[in-house]
Amino acid sequence: MKVKYVVFILLAVGFIGLVAYRISNNSESANQGKTGGALAPVKVGGLVLQPREFADNLSLSGSLEANETIEIRSEVSGIVENINFEEGSRVSKGQVLFRVNDQELRAQLAKVQTSEKLASENERRAKLLLEKEAISREEYDMAEADLASAKAESQLMAAQLSKATVRAPFSGIIGLRSISQGTYVTPSTLIAKLVNTDRLKITFSIPEKYSSQVKLGDTISFSTSNSSMEHKAEIYAMEPEVEVSTRTLKMRAVAENAEGKLIPGSFANVFVPLAKVNNALMVPSEALIPIQNGKKIFVSENGKAKEIVVETGARTENLVRVLSGLKPGDTILTSGVMILKNGTPLKVDLRQPVANAQL
Repeated sequence: MKVKYVVFILLAVGFIGLVAYRISNNSESANQGKTGGALAPVKVGGLVLQPREFADNLSLSGSLEANETIEIRSEVSGIVENINFEEGSRVSKGQVLFRVNDQELRAQLAKVQTSEKLASENERRAKLLLEKEAISREEYDMAEADLASAKAESQLMAAQLSKATVRAPFSGIIGLRSISQGTYVTPSTLIAKLVNTDRLKITFSIPEKYSSQVKLGDTISFSTSNSSMEHKAEIYAMEPEVEVSTRTLKMRAVAENAEGKLIPGSFANVFVPLAKVNNALMVPSEALIPIQNGKKIFVSENGKAKEIVVETGARTENLVRVLSGLKPGDTILTSGVMILKNGTPLKVDLRQPVANAQL
């Protein structure tokens, strides 16, 4: 039993000695790291920051809308007698699109016109009698009122009759029809849609902070998802107030579409030009590191990494404008930054800055 205890004691002493040896080695390594003698410089990419001209543009989403669009309906109920348009064709303003059977309306108009003639004759006779003082002024006023009522009735029926013929209110492209000849239509029946696409509206919203930099008459550019071609449009209207829920200001521009290449309802990538900046500081997007309250960037200072919190602005495809935190001449680190900490020794491989700062 004594031998067993001796063996346990020897094992415990050996384990404690091994732990003490490892702790001693780690302490020596840490002390060497603090003096900087044992840490090799980290190889990173970087560039010297230089101010440049930057055309600050807003990249937004928008939608194309027809200049004018309506749903064609009949204002009177009845059987469709004639359809005078082809689906998907261009129609001119005032062109007859279809007619509703108007026999009943014509009969009613003839009836009220007869009543109007009778009322007119009664008014003429009453006037002669009044001049001869054969009737009172009151009796003549009643005859005159009957005539006015009959005329109003005739005008009402004539207006109803004219509604039986439906004309195009403006020139445009008419869509697919939902009726056939002989269909009974009512004011709630959709006949077709008429769209004017000679000009298109582009509706988009800009962030509130840029609202003072955009005004009526400014020219914007846009492209659609089905084409890379760039189109121009002019801002002609905007909402009078900022939308509270999104903190954006809605605007509308108009573009010519004489060739019909743009289709209403399409998605649009809108580019709104803002003020030109002559001394902008542009950094590669890969140099920025997201943090909880914004973004940070590493610079090289005296051969070591230094962390700086920056405020950013507009961006291009591969560059981001830095508004605060950096100054011209700073050596910013662009690659290998994810492993850096404040004070990390560096070996910086400088490269040329990206030349294109335009959108």
